[in-house]
Amino acid sequence: MIEGFVALLRHTMTDHLPTPDQTAAPAAPQGAAAPALPENAFATSAAGTPRPAGASRRGGRGRGRKPGGGSAAPTAAVAATVAATAGDGTSAAQPRRAPRPVPPALEKLAELYPQLFGAVFLPLKRGIFQDLLAAHPEAFEREALKLALGIHTRSTRYLQCVAAGQQRHDLQGQPVEAMAPEHVHQALLEVHRRRQGRSSEDLLPKLRARIVANIEASGLSREEYAERVRTRDEAANALLDEALAELAAKIAREEALLRTFEASGKKSVDEFADMYGMDPRAVLRSLHNARTRAAAAAEVAAEAVTEVPPTTPDAT
Repeated sequence: MIEGFVALLRHTMTDHLPTPDQTAAPAAPQGAAAPALPENAFATSAAGTPRPAGASRRGGRGRGRKPGGGSAAPTAAVAATVAATAGDGTSAAQPRRAPRPVPPALEKLAELYPQLFGAVFLPLKRGIFQDLLAAHPEAFEREALKLALGIHTRSTRYLQCVAAGQQRHDLQGQPVEAMAPEHVHQALLEVHRRRQGRSSEDLLPKLRARIVANIEASGLSREEYAERVRTRDEAANALLDEALAELAAKIAREEALLRTFEASGKKSVDEFADMYGMDPRAVLRSLHNARTRAAAAAEVAAEAVTEVPPTTPDAT
């Protein structure tokens, strides 16, 4: 009986030990699956440098001051970035992995360009890898720089900047090009995947709303946008279709609102909104959207008419 009791006690104790599945990052929900980010999606480099956009919690990269007045080294902040990149996707109830060693090249980048790699993150221009090698040929070894840029652009905070649609910036911190809508879309999916892995709340409605906003900001038609971002990932494509359906319904509502407003006579927006119990700001925004789309459609139709060559009667 004693041996049986000992065996039962051991079973009870080991039953509460964390299993490998419990300590690993949880998988993304089925509806929130995101396509794998292409290696050069957000920051291209020479010779196929892997430079996708990512973002991390490198908020502690502010340039603190030493007691003697000099600038504090960014080592701690860079370490926070590496730890955040390694730990993304784990829930609060799970133990975080040990921080990865901080690449010296990443420390050097934070020291040289705090406006890009410091407390404030900015999306990097395509070709920044070559720019860095040209500006500092003795400071960076090629492969080490690739590794540092990869860690930086895969971090959650960097991805958040891309998902916000910010412009790409050069080494001087100046905006030089717009972020491609497909890169924003990919960043939205990846940020959602990481957040959903740490949250019990269903974040899909917020993600769909942000995809709808990205489609509208892109200036592309729904068909053009879908062609750019659709992948082989069925779950991501299903999410895209849901967002496109939401946008179609929104457009229909705004067009109906515009027709109703125009048929109401000379009522002001405030009077019209009060009559239907709506927020005047929301009404004004919807009217603006509907009128903008109508003007754009009319312009496209006019251009199509002018491009058609006039017909001439047959000379007989």
